[in-house]
Amino acid sequence: MKRTIALALSGLMLLTGCSGGTAAPAASDAPAASAGPDGDLREISVVLDWYPNALHAFIYDAIAKGYYADEGLKVDIQFPSNTNDAMSLVAAGKAEIGLYYQQDVVIARAGQDVPVKSIGAVVQGPLNIVLSLKDKNITSPKDLEGKTVGYAGTELSEALIRSIMENVGADPDSVTMVDVGFDLMSSMTTGNVDATIGCLVNHEVPQMEEEGFEVNYFDLDDYGVPTYYEGVFLANDDTIANDPEMLKAFLRASAKGFEDVKNDPDGALRTLLDNQNEENFPLSETVEQKSMATLTPMMETADAPFLSQTEACWQENIDWLKANGLIDNAITPADVMVDLDWQK
Repeated sequence: MKRTIALALSGLMLLTGCSGGTAAPAASDAPAASAGPDGDLREISVVLDWYPNALHAFIYDAIAKGYYADEGLKVDIQFPSNTNDAMSLVAAGKAEIGLYYQQDVVIARAGQDVPVKSIGAVVQGPLNIVLSLKDKNITSPKDLEGKTVGYAGTELSEALIRSIMENVGADPDSVTMVDVGFDLMSSMTTGNVDATIGCLVNHEVPQMEEEGFEVNYFDLDDYGVPTYYEGVFLANDDTIANDPEMLKAFLRASAKGFEDVKNDPDGALRTLLDNQNEENFPLSETVEQKSMATLTPMMETADAPFLSQTEACWQENIDWLKANGLIDNAITPADVMVDLDWQK
C-alpha cells in the first residue's frame, strides 16, 4: 500500500470521521462540586467530538428541556481543541465526560493504559464509509485496486482499507493512500483522490448531494470489519469508581433528550440549529434533517436500546485490532467499558 502526503488546508483530523475541533475554554483541573444544600446545580464538562450537529441534538434538547437540571446537573459543552481532547481531558480529570470513538479507546487503553472507559454507546453501528463520486464507479473494495484513497493520516484508516480489500481478495498494495487531512470532500471534488475513507454517511453524503454531486459509498462492516460503535461516552476510572451516580444522572437525562429526538425531530432540530456554532461550523437545515433521519434508527435499534453496549461488540473489536497489528497487549472488555445500570 503506497502512501503520499497532501497539504491539509484547514482544521484538525479525528481518527474516524471528517471532523476536527476548535479551541474552547479549558475545563478546570478540579472536579465539579456536588450540588449544595441550597439546590445549586453541579457543573460538569462534556467534551464533544466536534461542533454541534445532528449527532448531538439529544444533548442540546436535554439541556433546553431541563432534563439535566432535573438530575441536579448543569452541563457545560466543550469543543475539542486537539484531536483527542474528548479522551485526554477526561483521562486527566479536566472534564467529566467525553464523546469519542470505540476503536480509538481500545487502542489508547491497550497501548498507553489511558484510564478511561465507555459508559454508553451513542451510535450502535459505524457511520464511517468509503465514499466516491459516482462517475468513479467505485462500489466495492475490489474497485479500489489501482486507485488513490484519501484519508486523515491515521494508521487505523490504513488498516481498514487493507482489511476490506483483503476480505474480497483484492490487492491492497495497489492502492495509493493520500493524506488529505481535513479536506476529505474537496479532495474528491477536485480530483485529487478517487475515493476517501473517513467521511460519515449521515453528514458528508447529504452535504455533497446538496452541493450537486452524485456519489457512491459502501459500508466497512459489509466487508469483514466488525460492527463498532460510532461514538461512545467516556468517563475516567476514578469517576466511575467514586462518582457513578453523577454519570447515571447524565445518562438518564441524555436518554430523555433522545426520546424527544425520536418523538419530535423537528423540535429537536430547531433546538440544535439555535445552538449551532455558525462561525466555525454553520449547519444546513436540510442536511441536518437528513442526518438526523439517518442517525436516529442507528442510535437505537430493536436489539439495542439507546446507550446500551455489549461485551461481545467490544471483544470483536479488540480481536480485530489485535489481528490487524493496531494493538499488541491483550485487554478485555472490562478494561474499556462499564455497565452502570443507569436506568434504575
